[in-house]
Amino acid sequence: MRFIRANGLGLAFGTLFLLALLGQAFAGNADFNNPQLASGGAPIGFLQYVASSDYAVNVAENWQSEFLQFFLFIIATVWIIQLGSPESKSADQIGLESDEEQKVGEFATKDSPPWARPGDWRTTVFSNSLGLVMAGLFVLSWAAQAVAGWSAFNAEQLVELEDPISLGGYVLSADFWNRSLQNWQSEFLAIGSMTVLSVYLRQRGSPESKPVGEPHATTSATG
Repeated sequence: MRFIRANGLGLAFGTLFLLALLGQAFAGNADFNNPQLASGGAPIGFLQYVASSDYAVNVAENWQSEFLQFFLFIIATVWIIQLGSPESKSADQIGLESDEEQKVGEFATKDSPPWARPGDWRTTVFSNSLGLVMAGLFVLSWAAQAVAGWSAFNAEQLVELEDPISLGGYVLSADFWNRSLQNWQSEFLAIGSMTVLSVYLRQRGSPESKPVGEPHATTSATG
């Protein structure tokens, strides 16, 4: 129980993720089979659908936009502020901050992570590890979207008796960029809305919100 309480947020969202992924698989399978049946084709089974490019591209196109959102937000908030938002640093903290403020190198404590202490390339890598991993996950999931989308697109081309296209041709196609941009714009809207609305609105007890009585102009405070 102690482990569950200490890791409740990660476990809760991990469970919701798996349930949503499973639900998407069932709904996607049904959605895929509807036109198949309408045109006199044979439906495919659940496991066959989960292994299909149609399912893979639908999953990957959402993953890549989420990782892109967090990567850009992580990097942008180093240098850009939003006055009054708990999602923003205060004006006097703009930039990478000093080694003392970041507790790296000679300013590391006995409880600091091992790579925060040396002050060499290891500290540099660890200092940027969150952004690097998010960027890497974005690139990998975007590449997966490209390959899966290419396969799904060519399957439709063959059904319509048209020639398949190359992977490079697909990456330059309207289908690929439509799938990417329709997800990107929603992520940018969501994170932008959260940043600005949290200046003026409150959620008592949430670290994503300022304390209820804090003035609107208070920046970087959390409740």
